[in-house]
Amino acid sequence: MSNRRLIFGFHAVNARLWQNPRSLLELYVDESRHDARMKELLEKAAAENVRVIAADGERLNQLTKQARHQGVAGFIDASRNHVDLDDVLEHLSEPPLLLVLDGITDPHNLGACLRTADAMGVHAVIAPKDNSAGLNATVSKVACGAAETVPYITVTNLARTLRDLKQRDIWVYGTEMGGDADLHHCAIPQAVAWVMGAEGSGMRRLTRECCDVLVSIPMFGTVESMNVSVSAGMVLSETRRQRGNIQAA
Repeated sequence: MSNRRLIFGFHAVNARLWQNPRSLLELYVDESRHDARMKELLEKAAAENVRVIAADGERLNQLTKQARHQGVAGFIDASRNHVDLDDVLEHLSEPPLLLVLDGITDPHNLGACLRTADAMGVHAVIAPKDNSAGLNATVSKVACGAAETVPYITVTNLARTLRDLKQRDIWVYGTEMGGDADLHHCAIPQAVAWVMGAEGSGMRRLTRECCDVLVSIPMFGTVESMNVSVSAGMVLSETRRQRGNIQAA
């Protein structure tokens, strides 16, 4: 199955069990674990009729390529996770808050961004199909379940997608050193898509040209740049602060 994808670790597997159990094809669990955490997972898997296979540590290490799996791994049908932008925007009860990632190729960075997006109530994360990390087991592990809850939408043409967002009255704000405004003195629109580029290289030229405003994050130390997930957390937190206590959809 071309859409078969591995996930591992309790956060990723539990999130999938609770959010989208029908996409779980099978679970491999450490046969030597009998603790409460494993018992709860097995009870939920049984309730959802998910196939469970007992495995030893060596088998789990082979499946996850020696990753820290915590004694649980599973295969999912990733095609059952598909969602498009229209699906997201049609069912919101508040103005859209989107995160756009341009050129984020490190799965650890993508996983951290998804975790940040979940914490800040982002409605979807958008990335190009090419020049992007894509969802995999490492992303799911780092995201601590957020890869299973935050819609991750890949698009063929990012610039075209940004233009489409603008036609929907969603402002496109990019982050860049030396931008037009600084984050601490910037009025952020209610409906906004924040665009983040890779650390160092930043956004691509066409992506930058699609931004309505370029915003810089004030830096007070000696480093010249921050990890993309840290930058994302700062701009998303400021966006939520300016919105007040509106609950995420």
